Amino acid sequence: MPPKPRACRARVGAVHVIAPDVLEADLDMEDPAELEFDAGQWISVPFGPKNVRAYSIASTPRSSRRITLSADVEPGGIGSAWFRGLAPGQTVEFKAPFGGFVFQPADPRPPIFVAEEIGVVPIRAILMDLEERGAARAATVVYSGRDPAHMPYHAEFVSRARRDPDFAYHPVVAGDDAAWTGRRGTAAETVRSVVPDAAVIAYVSGGGQMIGEVREVLMARGLDRKSVRWEKFW
Repeated sequence: MPPKPRACRARVGAVHVIAPDVLEADLDMEDPAELEFDAGQWISVPFGPKNVRAYSIASTPRSSRRITLSADVEPGGIGSAWFRGLAPGQTVEFKAPFGGFVFQPADPRPPIFVAEEIGVVPIRAILMDLEERGAARAATVVYSGRDPAHMPYHAEFVSRARRDPDFAYHPVVAGDDAAWTGRRGTAAETVRSVVPDAAVIAYVSGGGQMIGEVREVLMARGLDRKSVRWEKFW
């Protein structure tokens, strides 16, 4: 059973800029001293009685005393302003963990992971967790974005693909960025070209339109709805 959500308090340890509009914040747990969670889950930060924001945990369960959050602050709303304002030493209160977008170890089918921009955070956490536990499987990863600047973990995936022959990485850019020499198009088009049949289980995370398009492609390949697990960011 996944751990139940509980009220938490932590202190900001560090804030890092990892892309023009993407920040990572390290939170040192105070109450509880360690946070029990599954890779792919998220925390909920309150901004008033009926106003909360969700942030995926970018770190893995092995780092239970210090968790890392990753957020795209480009939208400029209340959550973006809060995340931009985080500073070392600041106290943060939240509830955690939440979410069922977690890896299914009992399913023997090879996984395909499809991420769009900041929606990559839970997928990256799952992949890191599997590797740390020595449970990594042959996996296919499709990572899409408007341009490379909106794909903050692209270089990390390129590096992993170079050292791991079982890690098939397919980045794709939708825009006309002149510096990009790789694949252009959409996540759905890429999935259509790299998934030949239904013998997979899919984890899809990002915007609702992308999720819908990828689900259509996978179901046309013969996957049932339960074999396409998804996490909607916007």
